Formats: sequence, structure tokens, C-alpha cells
Amino acid sequence: MGRGREAEEFITATILKLILVGLFVLAVATSSQAAITGSAHDFSGSGYGTDEICIFCHSAHNAKQDAGATISPLWYHAMSTANYTTYTSPSLKQTALQPRGPSKLCLSCHDGSVAIDSFGNKSGGQLIVGSANLGTNLGDDHPISIKWNHSTFKAASCFNCHNGHLGYTGLPFYGTNGNKYLECGSCHEPHNKYNQYPKMLRKDLAGSVLCLYCHGK
Repeated sequence: MGRGREAEEFITATILKLILVGLFVLAVATSSQAAITGSAHDFSGSGYGTDEICIFCHSAHNAKQDAGATISPLWYHAMSTANYTTYTSPSLKQTALQPRGPSKLCLSCHDGSVAIDSFGNKSGGQLIVGSANLGTNLGDDHPISIKWNHSTFKAASCFNCHNGHLGYTGLPFYGTNGNKYLECGSCHEPHNKYNQYPKMLRKDLAGSVLCLYCHGK
């Protein structure tokens, strides 16, 4: 009798955990969609053959397996095969590499070589325009795919790095422990989570807060 009750309680607890996990996932998905809706990444009303929002980048099935695409969950957009001119400077202590996986996801639209509406098996024709088109010459843009180390980035305090950069709420680096890289997503949050800031930035530009987060003086 005791074992039967224990089994029943275990099943009940397991079901409750699954329900809570499901609610959490739904809340996150709903929050992300709410942030993207009406943002620069909302193409649902652009006449590209769908009124969905997420499908331009993600799909529940048949995700892309191109080089770099596997870095993001269920990636669905066509990937760029461009070779990039990277940023150089005499004062740059680290070499900017060819854009790595996380940044290649952004450049699959923002280098202007792949159409916005090229997702799934669809070959689109609408290339990104204006200042959002960075081109393949990144020599005049903030360097990306730079490996983090303490001699390169000197933030204003230990707190900035160890409670911010490596956590969810700060300016994240990408990669494995000991091999962290600054990527496009370090400064920009593509789902517009921090919609109080322009250009999908993670921190404010007022007073150069974003810059000083890493470049403490």
C-alpha cells in the first residue's frame, strides 16, 4: 500500500514538473514573439509568402545543416558563403577572425549576399538595403569573432565580466569555456528583448554605456 502511494505521488510530481516546464517554454516563446512583433526582424507583413514571424530564421522541422547553421536551434535561413574583409588596427591586440557561427547567422542577411526571403527551400529576391547591409567588407565595422582574454578587454570591474558577460543578462560571449568570442550577438539581441534600446542593442548608447561595458576607462 505504501509503495503504491509513493508511486502515485511520484507520477503526480512528474506530471506537475512537465506542466511547469511546458508553461515556462510557452512563456519564453510568447515573450520572444511579443518582442519581435513590430520590430525590424518582423517580416510577417512584408509579402514574402507567409504571415509567420519566426520562420524566416527558425523552423520546427527540417532545419538547415549548413556550416554555421547548427549553432542556432532549428535554423531555417539560407547561409552566406562569402569571404569577409575583417577589421584591422594597429591598436587591436587580437586578430578578428573570419566570422564564426553565431555571427554568420546574422550575416546570412546582413552581408547583402543572401535574400531576406531565402528560407527553407525558398530562394527569395529581396536583399537587405540601407545601413543594415554591411556588405562583405567588415573593415569599417566593430570587429567580431575576437577571442576574449583579460589582456584584451579591460572592463571597469570584475563584476562586469564575471557576472555579466558570461551570464544571460549581460553582454554574452560565445563558445566553450576558455574559448569565448565576441560576436554580433554580444551587443545585439536579435529577438529585440531589450526593446527600450535602438537597433536591438543589449545596453544603452546614452553616455556610451554599451561601449564602456567592455572598454572601461
